[in-house]
Amino acid sequence: QVQLVESGGGLVQAGGSLRLSCAASGRTFSTAAMGWFRQAPGKERDFVAAISRNGGVTYYADSVKGRFTISKNNAKNTVYLQMNNLKPEDTAVYYCAAKGYSGGSIYYTEQYEYDYWGQGTQVTVSS
Repeated sequence: QVQLVESGGGLVQAGGSLRLSCAASGRTFSTAAMGWFRQAPGKERDFVAAISRNGGVTYYADSVKGRFTISKNNAKNTVYLQMNNLKPEDTAVYYCAAKGYSGGSIYYTEQYEYDYWGQGTQVTVSS
C-alpha cells in the first residue's frame, strides 16, 4: 500500500517556476514507477511526466518537454516535478501517481496503469 501527498502548488506569474513534491508512505516506494498528471478546469486529466522505478528513465508530454523535470529520491520516498517557464495553460490541479512493483527501467503514461493516486495540488499561472 502506498499513500501519496502532493505539495508545492501555488500562484505564480507566467515565466516563473514551481517545484512540486509528492511524499509517499509505505515500503514499496523504491519499487514503484511514478508519474505526474494534471487536470485543468473543464478538461480531462492528462499525462505530464513519468519516471521509472530506478529513476533512470523519464518521459514527458510534448507540452512540457524542455520546461519540466521529474526526479525521484528513493531515500526520501519523494518524487518531484520541477516546473520552469510556466505558462497560463499550465494552470491545473496536479496529481502524482504510483505504479507498484514496476520493472527497473519502465515508465507509464496511461492513468489506468497506476495503482495509487494523491489528492492533487493546485497550480495557477497568471499572465
